[in-house]
Amino acid sequence: MSHLIPRITTTTVSSHRFIARFLRTSAAADDANLTGLYGFHQLKSAKGFQRFVDDAIERAGELVNYLSTMPSPAEIIRAMDEISDTVCSVVDSAELCRNTHPDREFVDEANKAAVRMSEYLHVRHLFLNTDHILYKAVIKAEQESHQLTTEAQRAARYLRLDFEKGGIHLSNEKLNRVNKLNMDISHLYQEFNENIAIEPGFVDVYPATSIPVSLRHLAEPVYRPASGIGSNAGKREKGYRLNTSPDGLSSILQWVSDAEVRRMAYIKGNSVPRANLDVLDKLIAARHELAQLIGYKSYAEFAILPNMASSPEVVESFLLEMSEVVRPKADEEFEKIWNFKRKHTGQIVEDLEPWDESYFTRIMKSCTYSLESSVVTSYFPLRQCIEGLKVLVESLFGITFRRVPSAPGESWHPDVIKLALHHPEEGDLGFLYLDLYSRKGKYPGCAHFAIKGGRRISEADYQLPIVALVCNFSNLHDLSTARLNHGDVETLFHEFGHALHSLLSRTDYQHFSGTRVALDLAETPSNLFEYYAWDYRFLKTFAKHYSTGEIIPEKLVQSMQGAKRMFAATELQRQVFYAMVDQTLFGDRASPPRDTVAVVADLKRRYTSWKHVEGTNWHTRFHHLQNYGAGKSV
Repeated sequence: MSHLIPRITTTTVSSHRFIARFLRTSAAADDANLTGLYGFHQLKSAKGFQRFVDDAIERAGELVNYLSTMPSPAEIIRAMDEISDTVCSVVDSAELCRNTHPDREFVDEANKAAVRMSEYLHVRHLFLNTDHILYKAVIKAEQESHQLTTEAQRAARYLRLDFEKGGIHLSNEKLNRVNKLNMDISHLYQEFNENIAIEPGFVDVYPATSIPVSLRHLAEPVYRPASGIGSNAGKREKGYRLNTSPDGLSSILQWVSDAEVRRMAYIKGNSVPRANLDVLDKLIAARHELAQLIGYKSYAEFAILPNMASSPEVVESFLLEMSEVVRPKADEEFEKIWNFKRKHTGQIVEDLEPWDESYFTRIMKSCTYSLESSVVTSYFPLRQCIEGLKVLVESLFGITFRRVPSAPGESWHPDVIKLALHHPEEGDLGFLYLDLYSRKGKYPGCAHFAIKGGRRISEADYQLPIVALVCNFSNLHDLSTARLNHGDVETLFHEFGHALHSLLSRTDYQHFSGTRVALDLAETPSNLFEYYAWDYRFLKTFAKHYSTGEIIPEKLVQSMQGAKRMFAATELQRQVFYAMVDQTLFGDRASPPRDTVAVVADLKRRYTSWKHVEGTNWHTRFHHLQNYGAGKSV
């Protein structure tokens, strides 16, 4: 196939020229003068996002015009996929940039690009869920599917369903309302995430001795006038300001022995950002109205239908059964923690509080299995963890990761590492950026970001996938000395599973590339990869002491495995609770307005063994409510 889709201009230009111009996959893209962020030549500066959007809209418009001629079924599907790929390249790049780039101008321009693309998709009636020309073309392709490959047939079906979920069957008035709601939802996603980044919360703790030395590098010194008279007059007392971002709060709750400090941090960290209460109310209302306009009972039904679970009733039945099975064991674990606290503090009548869980379970695990976090961490230098993943990939698939230099302007921070996934016969299979360290203004969790999906351009050429693995490890910014606790190792392996899924995927259409599958299936590779973080047969190949080179002892790994199982029911119960929150807020009982704080508090009492703390609204920084939107089912 010498051409992908002809460009509809006065002069026909091959698809290879377009790919070189827009996606930089040709050899000419190696020219340093054309290098931009993520390899897109438009992104040599922050303002380049404007051109990036302009180019995408121009190319999509040409393809829409081409599709109006009703070409062959195979060309229809390929052109539709190129529209999707063109738009996704901009949307995905903007999403990664606004979550990770340290330059505020880049973040602002990425935000503008995301808004413009959202407006283009939902306001100007030129994309899958609103354009009747495209819908008719897809219907034609599906009706003449005998001319298509199996994957193309599947693409035609999914594209038709996308149209119908977008309200193509509605009157113009209702369709305009659907587009407006989709715009509103897009803006609410952005606002939800921005609020989390802007308001992580903090507590000031006095005296400074209340904070363990191991946590002080995460805190800022603060001072207040010293109390008392005489020698203290005119002096200042030192304390620490603790950040209560999700990662910061996790460290505080595990390591600070002072119960009052833990209580303060728990309440603060779980009551910000308050602004997201209003954002979430609007999101629930918009999603509910959207789903009902299109013909669904609830947003949960709308979101779950494409997944393996197939319906909210199936999901709820599964969750209720899981909750019933796990409750007795979780209650038993709760009693064990409570009894341990009583013995540890000597306070027989003292309640077990939510801010006690992480602290006391850590001590119980350490006592039962003689585990010391510093000992475990000493066997997991970050550099060796990365090397271990490379060894695993080579042993499983016969392929290798090799570090390659980023071209000038391609990276967004000095910490970012670029890796190429290489096959000895097929050559490079894709590229992975690693952005592993925490920094101000960065996405607060760990995630896999797609930048470009894989797809077949011609019989000879394949567009290689590009992804980024973003983490927030708090160790020093030095790959040679940074060491991970085992929870971070597990997280790294989980996100690496997502990245590998994207990089190894070989589909004709980017519509199915990597994690662009049923939502409940997308988590399978990542969860499977977590098991390698616990398997001694693999750990012994890379987990070696940072100073002595000693291989991690098998007995230590057995102790880690035992500690992991100690409170397995509590952890499973927590996941059921998370899923029930998601399902309930967006379910058929979600007719707004609702008091989400009261709903979440009630669900916590019903589905966990732990109390709800009045005045907290933990769910206002639960990313899954906007990322998954009724798609989380444990």
